[in-house]
Amino acid sequence: MSFSQLGLQPAYVRACESLGYTEPTPIQRQAIPVVLGGSDLIGCAATGTGKTAAFLLPIMQRLAEKPGAGVRALVIAPTRELASQLDAAYRELQPKKKATSALIFGGASMSKQLEALRRRDTQIVIATPGRLLDHIERGTVNLAHVETLVLDEADRMLDMGFWPAIRRVLAKLPAARQTLLFSATMSPAIEEIARSTMRSPQLIEVNTRGRAAVTVEQMAYPVALESKTALLLDLLEREQFERVLVFTRTRRGAERLSHILEARAHKVNRIHADRTQPQREAALRGFKAGQTRVLVATDIAARGIDVDSISHVINFDVPAAPEDYVHRIGRTGRAGQAGRAITLVAPIDELPMRAIERLTGQSVERVLLPAFGGAQPSAAPRKPFKSFGTNSSAGKRSFRPRRASR
Repeated sequence: MSFSQLGLQPAYVRACESLGYTEPTPIQRQAIPVVLGGSDLIGCAATGTGKTAAFLLPIMQRLAEKPGAGVRALVIAPTRELASQLDAAYRELQPKKKATSALIFGGASMSKQLEALRRRDTQIVIATPGRLLDHIERGTVNLAHVETLVLDEADRMLDMGFWPAIRRVLAKLPAARQTLLFSATMSPAIEEIARSTMRSPQLIEVNTRGRAAVTVEQMAYPVALESKTALLLDLLEREQFERVLVFTRTRRGAERLSHILEARAHKVNRIHADRTQPQREAALRGFKAGQTRVLVATDIAARGIDVDSISHVINFDVPAAPEDYVHRIGRTGRAGQAGRAITLVAPIDELPMRAIERLTGQSVERVLLPAFGGAQPSAAPRKPFKSFGTNSSAGKRSFRPRRASR
């Protein structure tokens, strides 16, 4: 199937082809016709499967087909990095290459954002919740004409505590609008949000909920807690890693680890919430350009890093939330490419690791390295996990609210 068969006009098909996109991904094949038709939609797909183009392309076409004034589309994302990535994708896909978007997030110049919002041809606002509320309270953004709302990475926004802010934004939007919700995982809380904010949405799932992409090879190294750093150094110096993303739980851990790697002559940088916006942008640019081989990050970067050819993701710390594991390893194995995810598992990490395996429905292979304190965990034998199927399209079906329990 080609993009033209989905109902996209030739200008948008050519925009896709100019970026090397010749065939739509499963989420694009199913979502684009629904969005073009004006229906509400819930899209559940793993990271790296083309969700961004799945909603941007049809939104852009609908805006072009029916000219209007003011901000007519609003995209809300949880992090600055993801918002920047969405804005860059919008500009790349824009056939006329006109600056008709306003990028709104904290830590950036308010004056430049005001300038973008005041342009008469600004049709789409891409924003993080906090800074968007700042503009609403100042009266510097008018959302009265929004026709389409996109909540991207909705599960992450829920995890980060943004839902009260989003409710305040929703109160400023027209009730008669199209709402699109995209998420890599679909929890009961997300379904509750959908029931309260959407009108008879179509549900599209192209992967089993919570399942990691099949293009990612996963393995875990049992290791003594005090030997984690030594094992990481050994892996980086022994293996031929092209571009590596290393995740820690804390900002302090990211700083400490990056300094250690730098002292061992690794080309390294870090990204976390204590870094300024220019520092974060510079770190991503260096990583994309290949000037940095290792990027150490907290979960703020688990969504929003769109870098080609990340060969490995290494979980130095096992994430506290099982869903974050799926998002972390989704940074590799993107667009059908192969990738590897390595997790360093200390004895205290076994319980959260088991929770990850229950969520994904996959047992992660343990690779024992006795030199680093690796030993078979002494917990009860692990039961085989029920297979949840493959990462293939599961089709489209109607999303119907469940009856509330009394």
